[in-house]
Amino acid sequence: MADIYTDQIDEQLISDVLHYGFKTKTAPKLRVLRLALAKSLQITTPPNSDFDKIPEKGSEYSLKQVTGRDSENDLDDSVRAMLSIYHEDDFFNKEKDYRKHLQRHIRRGLKEIRTSWARGHDFSSYLEHELLPNLTIDDDLERNTLSNQNLIDSLEEIGVNGRINERVEGSRISRFFLYFENANDYDQLKKGLGKLAMLLGLGDKGVLMQPTNQPRIISLDVPREQSSWKTIQASSFWDWTKTDEIKKYVLPIWLGQDVIGGNYSFDLQEAPHILVSGTTGSGKSVCLHSIILSLLATLPKGDIELALIDPKRVEFVRYESTSQLYEGGVVYLVDQAANLLEELVDEMERRHQLMYEANVTNLSEGRGQNKINLPYIVVVIEELADLLMQSSDIETPLVRLAQKARSCGIHLVLATQRPDSTILTGLLRSNIPGRIALRVQKHTESNIILDEKGAEALLGRGDMLVKIPPDIAPKRVHGAKLTQDDLEQIKHV
Repeated sequence: MADIYTDQIDEQLISDVLHYGFKTKTAPKLRVLRLALAKSLQITTPPNSDFDKIPEKGSEYSLKQVTGRDSENDLDDSVRAMLSIYHEDDFFNKEKDYRKHLQRHIRRGLKEIRTSWARGHDFSSYLEHELLPNLTIDDDLERNTLSNQNLIDSLEEIGVNGRINERVEGSRISRFFLYFENANDYDQLKKGLGKLAMLLGLGDKGVLMQPTNQPRIISLDVPREQSSWKTIQASSFWDWTKTDEIKKYVLPIWLGQDVIGGNYSFDLQEAPHILVSGTTGSGKSVCLHSIILSLLATLPKGDIELALIDPKRVEFVRYESTSQLYEGGVVYLVDQAANLLEELVDEMERRHQLMYEANVTNLSEGRGQNKINLPYIVVVIEELADLLMQSSDIETPLVRLAQKARSCGIHLVLATQRPDSTILTGLLRSNIPGRIALRVQKHTESNIILDEKGAEALLGRGDMLVKIPPDIAPKRVHGAKLTQDDLEQIKHV
């Protein structure tokens, strides 16, 4: 009798990793099974019982094959100890439970690898950044970190005289707070940021400068070598959902952490609509999942409904079984999207009439006085530009919602890879005050999203500039590494 079972999808992933990752189809499968186990153990929440189900049988493995039990390289006791600690249970005396949880971890790990690695991607780089995200040797960190004197020397080379008042090490960047005796140094540095990046050997990773609230002091963000980056784990998100911070928000949104490691969150009701943009690899999709997950994890089911539109048919498929969907499903086709937006305009007008009859000015007031018992509706559109290119008529209901829907509890989150001023018209953008810019290709695209340069110099992989009212200056935020398992958990929240 076998100890661990997989299905056909698992086996395809194992084959792909051996063939395209390890470049040898003859390598033992246990390599992939153990990587999957390690991947699953990185996630702080235990795998659920869905991994007990084997819809289409793949292969069977013995503990000897997986953990080396009773072999020359027997790691079974070590694995058993790890799982016992992880689950706070004694699996040395519970053989059946040990096998069950080991299979769940391996199958969850395989699923995580399947969703985060593709055949064409470099597997060694994947292993380094996905399985060992926070492995940083102090000597490497020191070697890869810019010295204060090096920065001062480089500033002088472009004609800027400043003094470093403070330095903060973030998860990916070093933030320097520079004091300028002469205000003209500010303009000189602003013009010379490109040269400074070149002198520091930053390649296409730029230096970002922002004013502070202190006189004569600006902050300068200098990216570190990627080997010294620290990944913000999804556990930070789940920790945030347990804090009192969310109680002050009507529609709590968590995007990640700021440069110094503090939670960055805001109230979507105050935003009240958001435009999100970033090129491939920027982390835009993870940002959208973070927004959706924030709402689903923090609000009671009767308080929120999501209207999801996904013309790419990729990102929102996983929410199809979520009970909080407006009209019960995810919309993929352009004509369905147009109908949905027209329905939402009608719903907006209906709500305004209810508010008039209840003598309240907004949905929150109506709900607070128990006069209107309606949920908030958040409309999330993935790849808006693609949708508008297929049908420009969609802009009309979008603009109407952006102009009038806030008070009645309908909010928009519009995302696009390609911020184009001819597609995202000034009328639409002017009614979307909240902006999230991940890395874009050109400074002109940054201007469309943020009304200023900067997003073209971001680092990608969840590095973003966020401008949410009432803040005028964008804040730098690093997104968390949300996994497929985190998204699955919304079914159990």
